[in-house]
Amino acid sequence: MLVVGGGINGAGIARDAAGRGLSVVLCERDDLAAHTSSASTKLIHGGLRYLEQYEFRLVAKALAEREVILRLAPHISWPLLFVLPHESHLRPAWMIRLGLLLYDSLGAGHRTLADSRAVDLHDHASGAALKEVYARGFVYSDGWVQDARLVVLNAMDASRRGADIRVRTRCIAAHAEDGAWHVELQGADGSAYTVRSRVLVNACGPWAGHFLGEVLKREHHPRLRLVKGSHIVVARLFDHDYAYIFQLPDRRIVFAIPYETDYTLIGTTDVDFRADPATVTIEADETRYLCEAVNRYLRKSVQPRDVLWSYSGVRPLLDEGGSASAVSRDYRVELDTAQGAPLLNVFGGKITTYRRLAEDAMDRVMVALELDRPAWTAHGDPLPGGDFADAERLVAGWLQRWPWLPAALAHRWLRHYGTCTEVLLGDARGLDDLGQHFGAQLYQREVDYLIGHEWARSVDDVLWRRTKLGLRLNEGERSRLQACMAETLRRTGTEGAPA
Repeated sequence: MLVVGGGINGAGIARDAAGRGLSVVLCERDDLAAHTSSASTKLIHGGLRYLEQYEFRLVAKALAEREVILRLAPHISWPLLFVLPHESHLRPAWMIRLGLLLYDSLGAGHRTLADSRAVDLHDHASGAALKEVYARGFVYSDGWVQDARLVVLNAMDASRRGADIRVRTRCIAAHAEDGAWHVELQGADGSAYTVRSRVLVNACGPWAGHFLGEVLKREHHPRLRLVKGSHIVVARLFDHDYAYIFQLPDRRIVFAIPYETDYTLIGTTDVDFRADPATVTIEADETRYLCEAVNRYLRKSVQPRDVLWSYSGVRPLLDEGGSASAVSRDYRVELDTAQGAPLLNVFGGKITTYRRLAEDAMDRVMVALELDRPAWTAHGDPLPGGDFADAERLVAGWLQRWPWLPAALAHRWLRHYGTCTEVLLGDARGLDDLGQHFGAQLYQREVDYLIGHEWARSVDDVLWRRTKLGLRLNEGERSRLQACMAETLRRTGTEGAPA
């Protein structure tokens, strides 16, 4: 099987396929999670607002998957409590309470998180940051995930099961012949070569239609609606660990979420997008919209000049008409055997349901290949680094084993690498053994690990996808990191698969 696309769906399919014993190659023209899959709101959730759109099946499916992700990746995902301040003229209290009860019940049988409840915001910890007018609110549970790391961990697990992960590798042509796909790939050095595959998977996300039209030369294919979502990051706006979900007069919602200890993440927008997804950036009116959404509720105001970082992504949704925010986030998987060789197309989806999407896709492939290899990922081993039961006990053991290791660094590594931290540390006996310090707790030992085990090839791969230390490093520190990485890549001749 050849999987084209290194976002969450492509990585999830590659992992599932490798675990069923298939020979798998995944190619990605940029970095893993370089686009949509690193530009989410970082939530694993059912989507409370989808209840108003009667998307009950999608919500139930997502709530079940929320629990699976929390189990598979306890180091990069964790429960998060959300506070919804009530505004009676937008939605009556009874409607919100009924919706939350439905949300709880749709997750029944799967849920380990706390039930929703009403709260007095004048007494609740979250109330102090809100304007005085907000007296009543509701609290409910969902989950948080480091989205780009979820992609990388799926790719790592696929690799451990035999998959060949090729980053900076572009699929430039493909045709079916004698029951197989002949696919031309182009590596980072510009050289082209051909691979032969029984099954071809189009997991190109926003480029899925482009792949069908330009690479496979298909004249007719499903139309995708590209919707841009943008986020901003500002200095921390409140001193507690609750997240907020704000209702807006246009009936959209905006989240304000504690982020990377010292920041607040605010998003998202929903704007139709018609340009190249690789060029997507936030617009000034989106920034103003998000600032105004927060200023409607919080005592501490936010202005566009306060934005420290922003990011945008393009969601590939099935075009069903209506407003951008109302388009379904559900997915469609299609298996096309018209040319004698199976072509699997993936359209739509959301990060929460990626594993279920991959399982559905592979079930269809198994039928096409006449193989009897059952689904396994729902109850399989945790993702790399997730094989622990007690995070605090794990960190305590590290600090006893490596007493020179700063506690703050140990906790950050826990939330990024889990038990793989022990691979990262290797034979280190002190801070000096971690190599050059670039700033913000980033040492050469970690960078070398990311190059050797996680396909990191550029400064942005390290600072914005494998970690979020780009928020903390200055230009001088970034330049030193770039020089160090260039030397490491030159010395090791690193291009494709990790060690």
